[in-house]
Amino acid sequence: MEITQHTSHAYSHELEVTRTHVLQMGGLVEEQLSNAVKALLEKDSELGAEVARNDYKVNKLEVAIDEECARIIARRQPAAIDLRLILAIIKSITDLERIGDEAEKIGRYAAEASEHLDANLILALRHLCDHVIIMLRDTLDAFARIDSERAMQVAETDLAIDREFEAIYRQLITLMMEDPRNIKHSLNVVWCARALERIGDHCCNICEYVIYLVNGKDIRHTSKEEIKAIIANTPMRKLT
Repeated sequence: MEITQHTSHAYSHELEVTRTHVLQMGGLVEEQLSNAVKALLEKDSELGAEVARNDYKVNKLEVAIDEECARIIARRQPAAIDLRLILAIIKSITDLERIGDEAEKIGRYAAEASEHLDANLILALRHLCDHVIIMLRDTLDAFARIDSERAMQVAETDLAIDREFEAIYRQLITLMMEDPRNIKHSLNVVWCARALERIGDHCCNICEYVIYLVNGKDIRHTSKEEIKAIIANTPMRKLT
């Protein structure tokens, strides 16, 4: 899919290649998160360690895409939709890199101490993990389709993730009050749950960039009602 058609086919190709690289980075981050979650829930220390080791791949892609964007800005001086695309890419890869960092944290915990997870906590974490993985996948889909309506729908699911995190947090507080020996491992689980909650926040950020790309409006610090009105009043809500 090409965002715009240019007199210079090389320019169109550069934009498309860079966007494709973002999606490749997103696929790697999604794989990292899925493996980290699997390592945590299945108490697979070797897989957790592998996730931690592979974080450098995500970092390397972020640097490479940043350099591509810098070259396009310097050579092509993009404007309008092209400029918004480049800005959305630069911002999105930062959030993707941070999602990779959160996956690395979960992987490290799985490698070192996941065997101490309580069965009830595993059940609660599994539900949260499933929601976060689905949100990341849907976020990448909205970016791939450059669909602001889809991005808005995905962003709204973050509320459910926040509620699940709060429920796990209350459950862990109860465990720590019942037996102080649970404090250390409970705090580690809070650390993992907080990492998952932050991944949801980063997904929201990427969805905001998609809306900005399509609608030309910076919707940070804007209410959901206002965002929906902006999307509804923009003639082209999906770029294909």
